[in-house]
Order: sequence, then structure tokens, then C-alpha cells
Amino acid sequence: MKVSLKWLNEYVDVPSDTQEFCDRLDLTGTGVEGLEETGAQFKKVVVGQILEKEAHPDSDHMWVCKVSVGAANTDTDGNPEPLQIVCGAQNFNAGDKIPVAMIGAEFGDFKIKKSKLRGVTSYGMNCSERELGLGSNHDGIMILPADAPVGTPFAEYMKLSDKIIDL
Repeated sequence: MKVSLKWLNEYVDVPSDTQEFCDRLDLTGTGVEGLEETGAQFKKVVVGQILEKEAHPDSDHMWVCKVSVGAANTDTDGNPEPLQIVCGAQNFNAGDKIPVAMIGAEFGDFKIKKSKLRGVTSYGMNCSERELGLGSNHDGIMILPADAPVGTPFAEYMKLSDKIIDL
């Protein structure tokens, strides 16, 4: 039987140390066969906010964006520093909250890395629903509600992160 720790925590106080909890279950005779984390595919994907959107100097359909990801990207003094991201989508504006895949995020065999798009360096990717595996919409960037907290891990914000115990 598989049990969600989020669900279980609604009924009993589940300790924060998952391994200790699994060990305690084993002592009661309830064998723990495995532990799975959901939302792991969104590692290095955070809620961002478009600060600036300017036309790419060498493209008629691409944009150079300054994107705040809060404390997920900081300068050497520890202050939040926006990312420069080159994007081809057309459906977003300055002020929009969006999912941002930072350098190191992986989507199957595709890994986000620092790259140049028509001579402009990009430090991440503004994501569509399809790129995140959350739907088939690839018409543009996934726009999040205005109250989405910048810098929050995307899986946490979307309530997709959980630990599943196989008993």
C-alpha cells in the first residue's frame, strides 16, 4: 500500500525526519518497502517574475527578459539578482509571474544550461505547461497568479511535492 506523507500528516503528527519515521514503522511490524519523492522533476524550477521585456537586438520574434527569482539567485553579497533569459514566447508582459527553469534543471534528456541565442546570453528558460509536463499547451509561457511568491520552488507552490511510503 502506498501512503502520502502529506495525507497522513492530516491525521497524525509525522516526524520531519522521514528515515526515522520509516525505521519506527519497521519496528511496529509495518514493513517499509520504499520511499518515493514526487515533484523531483521540478528541481531547479522556481516561481519568477518578469521585471523587463525588451526586443532581442537580432531577432524579430524573441525577447530579452530580466526575471526575478528572489533568493533562488543571488550576487556575491547574498542579494537577489535577476536572471537574463532569452525567450521566444509572445504571451507575457512585465509583471507576470511565471515558472522559471534555472541552470541545472532537467526535463528528460534536456538540461538547462547557460547558452547564447543569437548572440545574447540566456541563464535559464521561461516555461510553458508542455515543457513542464503539466499539459499540452505550448502556445506560450505558463502565467501564474499574481500572488505567487517569487523564488518559491515550483513543486512546492503547485503542491506537487510529497513523499510516498510504500508499506
